Amino acid sequence: MKDATKILQRHPKNPLLHIKDYPGIAQIYNPFPIQHHDETILLVSVVEHAATRGFGRDVGQTRVARSKDGLNFVLGTTNFIDTQSDIYPYPLYHHFIDNRVTKIDDTYYIITPVMVHGYDAPVGMLGKTKDFVTYERIDVITQPKNRGASLFPEKINGKYWKLDRPGGGDGSNGDIWISSSPDLIHWGSFKPVLAANYRFWNGRKIGPTPPIRTPEGWLDIIHGVYTPAGGTYYYVGAMLLDLDEPWKVIGKTNSYLLGPEEDYERHGNCDNTVFPCGAIADHAKDELKLYYGACDNYICLATGSLSAIVDACVKGL
Repeated sequence: MKDATKILQRHPKNPLLHIKDYPGIAQIYNPFPIQHHDETILLVSVVEHAATRGFGRDVGQTRVARSKDGLNFVLGTTNFIDTQSDIYPYPLYHHFIDNRVTKIDDTYYIITPVMVHGYDAPVGMLGKTKDFVTYERIDVITQPKNRGASLFPEKINGKYWKLDRPGGGDGSNGDIWISSSPDLIHWGSFKPVLAANYRFWNGRKIGPTPPIRTPEGWLDIIHGVYTPAGGTYYYVGAMLLDLDEPWKVIGKTNSYLLGPEEDYERHGNCDNTVFPCGAIADHAKDELKLYYGACDNYICLATGSLSAIVDACVKGL
């Protein structure tokens, strides 16, 4: 294997969710997948044609899609995430999309990058659920701008850890940092992890998802943004972090794992986009299931060998 571009295989049923099947919805994109008991659950980002919350602009929401087979999903019609507060500053918060979910013990913690009306944003809002029926907001745990903040699934050396993606937009690059906390609320000890532009496919921005523990290290699926003269392209890659010192990158893919190649990945509301918020790892089957958004129009699935992705990181393929 000379590069990592053939590890993931697109499912022949793609796209699994198609915007044309949901009247009233203008965009559908960027899911986070969870295997919860006998269901595959996707936290799906949607934008309705009708304006909401009185902000006079498109406002995204998160809805829950459920499937028994991981292929045929029923998308809920109600919004799952909200601030649940009329106390300042929460009425300013909107655009609840691109969630990152981490299970710690018996609770699923969700970081949602939310916009703040009239202010430089987004910030990461932490919430939790145990059943994906009820949701409880906890607090805002990042400063602006921070998109894609992702929790590790366990404490390391007695602390919680979080990958951050400060920056991005308005002409600035987006890089990956890490921070730690004693309680999931108060964060510090910020350290840089991986900068954008280590290869062409992440020349503009790079961002994390919740890490997956493997014997070799913390596997993290990442996205990269490339902006050539012809427009912007989003890609998927991976990095491997040290298990005990998670700010240390011990491997990464130099090639991308997935790029916008199929027609449904090339044309839509946001052309040339494949975007992951997370993945499901099946260690027993040596399989990674990557549910991803395509062009803000579709939700798709690609699968491949978990160990092959780790090996590609170690070898720098």
